[in-house]
Amino acid sequence: MAHMVETMAYAGETPWHGLGVAVSNDLTPQQMMQKAGLDWTVEKHDAFIQVGDDRIPTGQQALVRSSDNKVLTNVGEGWNPVQNEEAFSFFNEFVLAGDMEMHTAGSLKDGKMVWALAKIKDSFDVLQGDQVDSYLLFSNPHQYGKSIDVRFTPVRVVCNNTLTFSLDQKVVNSVTMSHRSEFDPSKVKEMMGLAHEKFGKFREMSEFLSAKQFSMDSLIQYYNEVFPRQFIGKKGKGATVQSYEDLTSNAKKAFEVLETQPGAEFGKGTWWQAFNSVTYLTDHVMGRDTDTRLASAWYGNNQARKIKAAEKAVEFALAA
Repeated sequence: MAHMVETMAYAGETPWHGLGVAVSNDLTPQQMMQKAGLDWTVEKHDAFIQVGDDRIPTGQQALVRSSDNKVLTNVGEGWNPVQNEEAFSFFNEFVLAGDMEMHTAGSLKDGKMVWALAKIKDSFDVLQGDQVDSYLLFSNPHQYGKSIDVRFTPVRVVCNNTLTFSLDQKVVNSVTMSHRSEFDPSKVKEMMGLAHEKFGKFREMSEFLSAKQFSMDSLIQYYNEVFPRQFIGKKGKGATVQSYEDLTSNAKKAFEVLETQPGAEFGKGTWWQAFNSVTYLTDHVMGRDTDTRLASAWYGNNQARKIKAAEKAVEFALAA
């Protein structure tokens, strides 16, 4: 089976997905880039098709990787690639100042997605012993139709769940930049700040959820809204889920890991426990294998599902 993760390096303990090579946590961004096997460039070349003895230009350009001449994608003339060196340089001043340390970096989808994750020197305990750390994720796609994405990403230490939220539209949690314009790191830094404000908002949400208890009925409805079932047949369209038996298979799995997930003892019976059962399921259980779970947790359906899980948890907690 082909793997989603092409190359990867990580500092500290082995990641939850178990992939990559271990490095020290004092590397510069450029050293992390090299250890992760990302010290290559991309160049645009005119694309052609062969018709008999004739090479006919397609009007597009191929984005070619320097390390192996692999064609990563086809783009138009106005598409501006961002080199991996530029992406990693974004972290230089933060690492030099001691505000961040490089944590993880790698390549997904045969080089089409390159990422760098830095740990911010900031953390809090939701409940005594239940620590949440702050990270900044820089995603640099070498693929047509994908944008550069810089995102604040909290991680719950006890289970290594990557947590996501977008509860306050006035607080920007991520910045995207199109390849149609030149990459401007100063613009990203201006919009993102140092993520303290975002992390503060997440702390408020986490503490609120940990103080609100769920009932069994509300918990079942919560799982149904995060993993919705569309009834057909005898129950009829628009029927509501009323019991565990009516839940989808993934909703049942979330219900089942509620008491067994790492950290289940923190906030027992609260919406914090319920929310984390969803993030644990998406990060550690769902998907074919570990690297597809990693890709989905950050960029795929599970990323959107976690946002929905946070928003719905707050809705139910407010009504509790």
